[in-house]
Amino acid sequence: MTAGRPGHGAGPEGPDAHGAYGADGAFVAAVDGLADPLNDPLPGGHTSPWFRSDTVPAAEPAAPSSYVDGYAPHQGPQQPQGAPNEWYDPAGYQRDWYGPQEPSARIAPATQAGEWAPAPGPAPAPGLPAEPRTEVMARVPAPDLPAEPRTEVIARIPADPEPAPDPAASPDPAPAPAPGGRAERRRAAKGRGRRRPAPVAEPAAPAAAPMSRVEARRAARAAKDSPAVVASRAVGEVFISLGVLMLLFVTYQLWWTNIRADQIAGKETDRIQDQWANGDRRPGVFAPGEGFAIMHIPKLDVVAPIAEGIDKEKVLDRGMIGHYGEGKLKTAMPSDKQGNFSVAGHRNTHGEPFRYINKLKPGDPIVVETRDAYYTYEMASILPQTSPSNISVIEPIPAGSGFTKPGRYLTLTTCTPEFTSTYRLIVWGKMVDERPRSEGKPDALVG
Repeated sequence: MTAGRPGHGAGPEGPDAHGAYGADGAFVAAVDGLADPLNDPLPGGHTSPWFRSDTVPAAEPAAPSSYVDGYAPHQGPQQPQGAPNEWYDPAGYQRDWYGPQEPSARIAPATQAGEWAPAPGPAPAPGLPAEPRTEVMARVPAPDLPAEPRTEVIARIPADPEPAPDPAASPDPAPAPAPGGRAERRRAAKGRGRRRPAPVAEPAAPAAAPMSRVEARRAARAAKDSPAVVASRAVGEVFISLGVLMLLFVTYQLWWTNIRADQIAGKETDRIQDQWANGDRRPGVFAPGEGFAIMHIPKLDVVAPIAEGIDKEKVLDRGMIGHYGEGKLKTAMPSDKQGNFSVAGHRNTHGEPFRYINKLKPGDPIVVETRDAYYTYEMASILPQTSPSNISVIEPIPAGSGFTKPGRYLTLTTCTPEFTSTYRLIVWGKMVDERPRSEGKPDALVG
């Protein structure tokens, strides 16, 4: 390209017309000195977005020496030859994005206060010419002068609109990391701190139109309960009341009567023993309801007083055992030399002393304690069920007991099945030992 361009070697538009690049190579130098259209500066006069005018030292422009010099790039007073026509400040770029930082180790300290010191650049590769590089000058303020104030511009990034909450999601889901760069993460962090909008209240329903007097009367009649509804409610309340009363009665019969009867029977037993100890009681005829003996059934852990008569209220309901000793039902006493000592007791409720006599087996001891002696009987036989009118079971030689001749027998009678009084359960025993109190308790009570 040492020769002139075709068609431009002569004439008024040739190089000779200007007289600036008539020599060989002048035209190529002039073309190379022109600015590249792809690298044209921005409207502000600088191609780099990181240009900082406060770091460019002032310099007076130099007059072009020739036509070629007019198209050469402007060089500052301290800018090396071949450097781009702009000032690139990495420290300012770093401060704009990340805040004030410590000076980089690549920035050389100034030799004198208030001067610009170039930082050493990388060494060129061996065998290659040195490339022009941009010198980064760190400004060091003089110790005698105050630091220049600097205005920093902080760009406010608008936050993205908050997405609508998903009703199917959990109330407070764990925030997922925002994708993208630093700006997206900042916007996501700002969006998390916002409060959710309050729910919008639905408009109230319009008030109903006022009713006329006739309509109000009709509505009042319709609101009243019919006689059938009133009657059904009354019947229901009656049944509920009866159910509650029945429940209370059952509780009284099955629980409270036993507690009360045990208390009365225990006091009567203590009273009889105290009278025996004091010698106040004399053998003879006892008044109805008067206690005179104590029955022990070791196998059933029963200790109950025996009173004269079988009156329900005076004897049986008080937790005591009643002796058949009146009228046609009169039976022998334990001290008699011959006869059938017959007694009765409740199987359920009111102390229920004969609750489990159906579990007695032949040979089980039953002891009757009186003022003078202990009378021990052994269980002989049982009649599971018989009519209440069958009084032959308490005769001197009881029918159905297996006894065939006169002797000293014991008969226990109670109701069966449990919680009813339809039939009677009979247990018989035969006396096997008579022991005076002075000789101590029998073996059946000692063991």
